[in-house]
Amino acid sequence: MRQYSILCSLILINICVLAQSEVVKKAYNQIPIVFSNIVPDNEGTLTFNGGKQIDKHPFYTLSNIQITPEGTIEGLLFDFKNEHFSGIIYYGLYSKELPKHPQVVYFKRRAKISNGRALVNIAVLKGKYDIGGWEETGTSKLGYRIVNNFGRIIYDGQLNIEGKGPFKVGLSIIEGPFVNKVSDQGATISLKTNKPCSPFVVVNNREYRAQSRMMNPMGDIYHEINVHHLIADSTYEYVVSYGNYSEKYQFKTAPKPGSRQAYVFAFASDSRAGQGGGERDIYGTNAYIMKKMAALAVKYEASFFQFTGDMINGCSHSIDETNLQFVNWKRNLQSFWHYIPFNVGFGNHEAVVTIFKGESKYGVQVDKFPFQTNSAERIFANNFVNPINGPESEDGAAYDPDLSKQNFPSYKENVFYYTHGNTAIVVLNSNYWYTPSTYKIPEIGGNPHGYIMDNQLNWLKQTIDLLENDSNIDHVFVTIHTPPFPNGGHSKDDMWYGGNNRVRPTVAGIPVEKGIIERRDEFLNIIINKSTKVVALLCGDEHNYSRLKITKKTSIYPEYYSGKKLKISRSIWQITNGSAGAPYYGQEDLPWSSYVEMFSTQYALNLIYIDGNTVKMKVINPDTLEEIETVNLK
Repeated sequence: MRQYSILCSLILINICVLAQSEVVKKAYNQIPIVFSNIVPDNEGTLTFNGGKQIDKHPFYTLSNIQITPEGTIEGLLFDFKNEHFSGIIYYGLYSKELPKHPQVVYFKRRAKISNGRALVNIAVLKGKYDIGGWEETGTSKLGYRIVNNFGRIIYDGQLNIEGKGPFKVGLSIIEGPFVNKVSDQGATISLKTNKPCSPFVVVNNREYRAQSRMMNPMGDIYHEINVHHLIADSTYEYVVSYGNYSEKYQFKTAPKPGSRQAYVFAFASDSRAGQGGGERDIYGTNAYIMKKMAALAVKYEASFFQFTGDMINGCSHSIDETNLQFVNWKRNLQSFWHYIPFNVGFGNHEAVVTIFKGESKYGVQVDKFPFQTNSAERIFANNFVNPINGPESEDGAAYDPDLSKQNFPSYKENVFYYTHGNTAIVVLNSNYWYTPSTYKIPEIGGNPHGYIMDNQLNWLKQTIDLLENDSNIDHVFVTIHTPPFPNGGHSKDDMWYGGNNRVRPTVAGIPVEKGIIERRDEFLNIIINKSTKVVALLCGDEHNYSRLKITKKTSIYPEYYSGKKLKISRSIWQITNGSAGAPYYGQEDLPWSSYVEMFSTQYALNLIYIDGNTVKMKVINPDTLEEIETVNLK
């Protein structure tokens, strides 16, 4: 009997060891080989230098906030399934008059969230308060705002409601519709619905439908609908039909390639949450200033709005929390995005990270993996609709440790270019495969803030060459989040790092060949010396507005720099506008400061006017409508 017990114990031990080894093996397989010193412990938890991976669960995420409430006799019951959640829901109706840019009008009453539940009373929105017409038609659109107990706005939502009591939630567009990728022949309309469906868009009496990504006969909740075969430089009404509902908006196609007719586009960056409370922080984004910027861009008839990075606070290990912040950014601009595209680039605060416990209170952070599903680049692409004409990834570069498989994140929809008339906009990503813990890069691997890696740089060179030889293109703007020449707030990083060329990526334990200053110079060589058409660099990251003239005489190196120095053949502008709501930075004294022709800490919107061969820029404070400056760029 004793021998039998011993045998059973040995079998159980072997089973546990095998199970444990399988867990450890599975954990090993999750680790990208481009990182170093990340290993699983005996329980399969990943560690870096002994510090375990941190996996906290944020209180607010998209899946627990963007819920579908239940209908009741009086209205809608919101159940957030969290008894610790308390706060307020403000609510009201959208007017049946259907203004061009529809906005909710909040009612004088509000609903209290207690123990994670709140009843929104729609029955009281009757008589003179029934601006949506539900008493007559049995349908209306409800807008609502979720605010926590500390007064922080967490989320703005919208739903179609049905009934005259009892009420229920109808099929609703909860994000969008957004107009994207506008060309001279068409556009892409994107939206998200609260239930699976198969919406379609009607333009010129022709129906356009999206193909279900999952081939679900019930349809999807995410929809991208391509509208095509349109006429250049023409305004089109489009009707989005879904179930028994329809919504009507319009967009204007781009001019024909090479058209020299006049138009204007808007530019800004850095709208992550600011100080002051209220709409300056709708959970991760400064909605107050961004809404003003969008309204001003539309008022000045901008054809599109280029926004290059740091939309949100981000830098979260939670994909679901990041999605909530992205949704808040999009939702705030929605009524303007119905009409003009907001073309977005990638910044450091778009980071989604894997975190290990370390000496810093932020831990040690790297780009979240697996890259194919969880990286910041993947989450960014999931949330926006951008062109897919950029490079594939850094796979295949000289430092790729294994050419037989994908080892890096994708560049899909975070590096690309587009054209409008006689102008091209090249959108780059200086925070690709980003490791926020710069000081740990030699040990763990990753890419520092501001560094453009090899394949992206080669793609830029090919794209600039393509545009140089395109007779339809007169002007090129290159936009990247991090300026080569910081002026206020980022002298310790961007493409400068105090002139320290030792800063560079590390791949699989091996530093790459070129340092940050060398790579900056290669970048500048392409857009200045190898191009006659690049008018300006449009940058962000620094929370101010500055205009720097880069010339042959501009000092661009630290005093004792011993490396090879770039000879600049012509002048271009570096225009930095990170004034879309993030906390401000003042000006610093740097080698090129005497060439800074304008610096302002006001909120700023750039309006760039293209008229044939000339380029002019007007800069306006969207909060006060004060003109900061008007200048000829070309």
